[in-house]
Amino acid sequence: MAYKITDECISCGACEPECKNEAIKEGDTLYEIDPAKCTECIGWFESPKCVEVCPVDCCVPDPDHEESREQSLGKWKTLFPGKTPATA
Repeated sequence: MAYKITDECISCGACEPECKNEAIKEGDTLYEIDPAKCTECIGWFESPKCVEVCPVDCCVPDPDHEESREQSLGKWKTLFPGKTPATA
């Protein structure tokens, strides 16, 4: 499942450098997560880094973009062809 950033975002920017998929970008008023690039950190880490670093807990699962772990790993493999995931 991809994550999203809620309206509680304070635009601190802590999440953006943590995303190895470059799925997080600064929007007009708050940061946004591109669901096509978000793998919930599957392929890199055991848990989503944006969630770990967010000081206001505004990085949450996006119910509009539900995926299984296998689907997220497949997305990661598409984003990083030829690489081996650190976690699977």
